[in-house]
Amino acid sequence: MRGVLRIEGEIGSCSRPALFEAGVVDAHGMDCHLGTERSGVGVAIIDSGDISVAPEADDDLLGAAVLAHMAFAPAFSGDPERREEARDKLHGARVFAGRGNVSSEMVAWLDAVEAEVETRFGDTRRALQLIQHAEEVYSQYDADENPSPPWLDWFSATRLAGFKGNTLLAAGKGAEARATLEQALADLPVEAIKQRAVFLADLAAAAVLERDPEQACSYLEEALKVLGDHWYATAMERVKDVRQSLREWDSLPQMRALDDQLYNWHTMIRSLSG
Repeated sequence: MRGVLRIEGEIGSCSRPALFEAGVVDAHGMDCHLGTERSGVGVAIIDSGDISVAPEADDDLLGAAVLAHMAFAPAFSGDPERREEARDKLHGARVFAGRGNVSSEMVAWLDAVEAEVETRFGDTRRALQLIQHAEEVYSQYDADENPSPPWLDWFSATRLAGFKGNTLLAAGKGAEARATLEQALADLPVEAIKQRAVFLADLAAAAVLERDPEQACSYLEEALKVLGDHWYATAMERVKDVRQSLREWDSLPQMRALDDQLYNWHTMIRSLSG
């Protein structure tokens, strides 16, 4: 449906964020929708994808969410010249949030988004500082005292762990990333099947950093089993990226077994169809 602002895939690694203009943004580990059960700008975004109608809603927190989501496009463009564009969107998001009765959960989400952006532009030190702040803020969240808006339903402590794990991977901290992602995977709700595939692929990436190709293959095979029943293109992209990073161990029998799963007819057809 045109105009729906949707984030798919944890936050940690995003893909195809430029599709925001068409109403879709893929991002790490999140599957969120703005607009259902919303009035004013939420409904307008769903119906038209036109952010210029936002003032009609007079909802500063929704405005903050929209601007934060818009920061993903420049961050994932691959163009370092768009760094300030992304940062400006996030600065605007925080200004909007500051005008509303922002919850600590939403502040943590804004930190996580900014951490993702900084990671994409190579500043993992700053990103990890933001993640630490997000964790501290989120620990103070009281849904009874100051609840988040009802539409902020795509973020959780587990999602935050996904952001953290991905940032640790980008920083080359394999052991820390593995520990974070293992706990996130254990805490993941049963119904979050797509996210499970993403976390497994990220755990495989952590194993590569730790130079444990056998464990990486094990995680990737588990991810492929999930994808066989519940296809998710973003997770498959992650699986293929990790497989590419394993080239120096191509002679291992585990690699040949992995490739048999990765390049069978079923997987190939699903990959080609998106």
